[in-house]
Amino acid sequence: MRIGIVCYPTFGGSGVVATELGMALADKGHIIHFITYDRPVRLRDHPNVFYHEVRVSDYPLFDYQPYELVLTSKLVDVAKFAGLDVLHVHYAIPHASAAWMAQRILAAEGLRLPFVTTLHGTDITLVGRDPSFEPVITFSMERSDAVTAVSESLKRDTYTHFPLKREVQVIPNFVCVDQYEHTPDPTLRARYAPNGERLVVHVSNFRPVKRVQDVVGMFKLLNQRIPSRLLLIGDGPERQRIETICRQSSGCDSIQFLGKMTRPEEVMASCDLFALTSDSESFGLAALEAMACGVPVVSTDTGGLPEVNIHGVSGLLSAVGDTEAMAANALSILADEATHQRYREGALEQARRFDLQIVLPRYERLYESVVATVKA
Repeated sequence: MRIGIVCYPTFGGSGVVATELGMALADKGHIIHFITYDRPVRLRDHPNVFYHEVRVSDYPLFDYQPYELVLTSKLVDVAKFAGLDVLHVHYAIPHASAAWMAQRILAAEGLRLPFVTTLHGTDITLVGRDPSFEPVITFSMERSDAVTAVSESLKRDTYTHFPLKREVQVIPNFVCVDQYEHTPDPTLRARYAPNGERLVVHVSNFRPVKRVQDVVGMFKLLNQRIPSRLLLIGDGPERQRIETICRQSSGCDSIQFLGKMTRPEEVMASCDLFALTSDSESFGLAALEAMACGVPVVSTDTGGLPEVNIHGVSGLLSAVGDTEAMAANALSILADEATHQRYREGALEQARRFDLQIVLPRYERLYESVVATVKA
């Protein structure tokens, strides 16, 4: 099957999932065409994978460049000359509306290209709730040949925020568990925890919704009870503020900012605990990646996180903003080796429920069904 994938090429969860999905499909023999404005950060060379850059010319007439229109033209071009069977757009804005416009242009030429829209989170819960976007998003979802959401929580939010009358199918995010390290690297541990401290890690894009200041607050409470170090992986608009908070308080020498990493799981595998304090999470892919390394998770209980991080099995949950409860949860997981090992095993077992080999066939069946509908 020839599949076009439209995504954001950045470190965010939707781009990572879209890229890994395309690579996995290519491994199974499908021909994959990525269509976006920059090469996705997780994209690897593969004989079945092609990348098409969407380039927007800088015209003085426009204050804001019309990316959606240029994307539409590129979709039409790739669909016609690569012979796409189906298009899969990740993140509703503006990919779903561009896909619909491309579909209509192709239909005028006698070609029928079905498209699947996958909702990832903030396209529904944050940006999509803006009244200026709602009519377009609703229309695009209704005209999609299929719509999926990455969690039951996001599916409920979609019906809450949009007057949608069509079915939304839940297909969760995934990991390839066997590709993750499941045991700590002594060299890495010696580098980040030279005195045998417990290693706590957080990975995000440092947006306000991630509440990284709560990770720091929780860690400081934990560090008062057991010697620990905190690794903060990623970058974004809140990083400078968080660094300032750390520098102005005691214990800054126990916190390290590692910046963006292409494969943060290589560090996570050597950590003892993953912390995710988000105000909202449609799924929590970073938590799942930590669990795939056998690292237990302390997280908030918002959005799709309770579907991923099972309380008392893979980690512990607490209310948003309750850093004291989160620190207590962290302490209970790390207090003794037997308890920590039980949570490590629970985290890995829970991650296997989201393994690529389980999730990938669901996408393949979905593609087959929408293509079959077109040909019927």
